[in-house]
Amino acid sequence: MKVMNETSEQFLYKYLNNTSPTGFEAEGQKIWLDYIKPYIDEWQIDNYGTMYAIVNPGKPFKVVIEGHADEISWFVNHISDNGFIHVIKNGGSDHMIAPSKRVNIHTDKGIVKGVFGWPAIHVRTGKDASLSPTLENIFIDIGASSKKEVEELGVHVGCVVTFDDNLLKLNDKFYAGRALDNRIGGFCIAEVARMLKENKVELPFSLYIVNAVQEEVGLRGAEMIAHTIKPNVAIVTDVCHDTSTPLLDAKRQGDTKCGSGPSLTFAPAVHNKLLRLIRDVAAEKNIPIQLSASSRSTGTDTDAFAYSNGGVPSALISLPLRYMHTTVEMAHVDDIENVIKLIYETILKIEDGHNFKYF
Repeated sequence: MKVMNETSEQFLYKYLNNTSPTGFEAEGQKIWLDYIKPYIDEWQIDNYGTMYAIVNPGKPFKVVIEGHADEISWFVNHISDNGFIHVIKNGGSDHMIAPSKRVNIHTDKGIVKGVFGWPAIHVRTGKDASLSPTLENIFIDIGASSKKEVEELGVHVGCVVTFDDNLLKLNDKFYAGRALDNRIGGFCIAEVARMLKENKVELPFSLYIVNAVQEEVGLRGAEMIAHTIKPNVAIVTDVCHDTSTPLLDAKRQGDTKCGSGPSLTFAPAVHNKLLRLIRDVAAEKNIPIQLSASSRSTGTDTDAFAYSNGGVPSALISLPLRYMHTTVEMAHVDDIENVIKLIYETILKIEDGHNFKYF
């Protein structure tokens, strides 16, 4: 059964092509809310911008499905006298991919276009022959010749900077672009809401569909919203690495491949009974899955939910992704569909007052 339709894909492109840097997620949240509104009963937003939609509100038992809304970016940190802009990271931005990239600098006056400049290969000789990008030597050029000219365009220290790249489809099988980590998760949970509405599912509990902010700087949005909602169960979706690509080591980083299904993680924060329920659902519904393990923490919002409110049974359903934290992140269409199916079918198996205690 195909999950996504033409309207879904239009939403996906609109949502992914918009920017939602960590700490500045509001515009993306508006797009997400506009899409999900017909499929929900209520919605709320917290002080830092995490949105949650509610299906069947008011029930004592509360189930969360969650993705995070923010993307990595940069902050303007210094403007030189001759008009070049130096940056610091906002989240796990990769300085290695910056040179020659086009950027959008977000100002009160609107977008200011720029590029990450880099010395031409012709002049990188001698001791500079092996010059590599570092946070100390990358810089943005907006075509200004002075600090004053930069500031007159509205750029100041603290302006957020995002890469100027849009979503595309490769070989009719992969979506590729920036910020699939993790707005693709927000897309998946919105599709679950659509399926519940269109299939006229009546849930015995309240379902909270959470699009959290500030994951990329320490799971902060999930940390805050977990204490607001106080859920009984949380299913988190994020991305993981496709280790079948060159330069990755499957023995060290786990054997996960795009096109082979969602990845389910074993980790201390992942509740074993909830994970078993999800695995059983996958087997029953013939949804392909892969297995992975995380030492200590998962590094995802799963940890924030699991260790909140005295302990919330939580699990992680990950989408295999190539080239994470670049502008060409790639995810397989089949995997996206199967993440949506797996979350949807799992929700249908959770009971009101479901007891997840081990004994």
